[in-house]
Amino acid sequence: MYIVSYLIVGGSSGIGLKISELLGKSGRETIIASRTKEKLPENLQAGHIQTDVTTDVLSDDMLPELLEGVVYCPGTIKLRPFHRLKDDDFLNDFMVNVIGAVRTVRACLPRLKKAGNSASVVFFSTVAVDTGMPYHASIASAKGAIQGLTRSLAAELAPQIRVNTIAPSLTDTPLAEQFLSTEQKRKLAAERHPLQRYGKPEDCANLAVFLLGEESSWITGQVFHVDGGMSSIK
Repeated sequence: MYIVSYLIVGGSSGIGLKISELLGKSGRETIIASRTKEKLPENLQAGHIQTDVTTDVLSDDMLPELLEGVVYCPGTIKLRPFHRLKDDDFLNDFMVNVIGAVRTVRACLPRLKKAGNSASVVFFSTVAVDTGMPYHASIASAKGAIQGLTRSLAAELAPQIRVNTIAPSLTDTPLAEQFLSTEQKRKLAAERHPLQRYGKPEDCANLAVFLLGEESSWITGQVFHVDGGMSSIK
């Protein structure tokens, strides 16, 4: 008998941690893959795999026999004028956001296929891919590749495995703390969004859990904008 599990890569902070908490509260077996587990809550019901997506590859002995879902959360935010971006900036963003995701799905694919036609993969993009924003050239390029990967894998892996992406705007996570570090910055960030607030981790986490579950069994190849209306409303 297989143990059905969910793998959350980058699940030790921010949106990934919130996803892990929601899955744990619902009684689903969850495994977090991240560089460290020092910041994980003591009461979190989740296993842990120590890994660095830029250097490590998940091996067979790290993973359970069956995976019903994989969420890839690692991301980068390096906002600079284009003329100041070096080749290494683009390469690093691509490595963390794209190659890490590719390696993760490749390692997990045999276990996802064992789930029958119920497995799900969730990636993360950014509102900046479909909404042109200055200083986002590097990260928008990498996340644009994620959106292309989403649709390609959704086509190739159907009907066994569904693949979708969530594209947030600015969300209150450790990755974005530099943009929300003062009350003035928080006020301005909220005002930039039609819904007059910036994102919370649970905004994306709730959608991710939905996309992992049977309730979303007829959804694949989609990019969901969780962005306070920024991508579609002025």
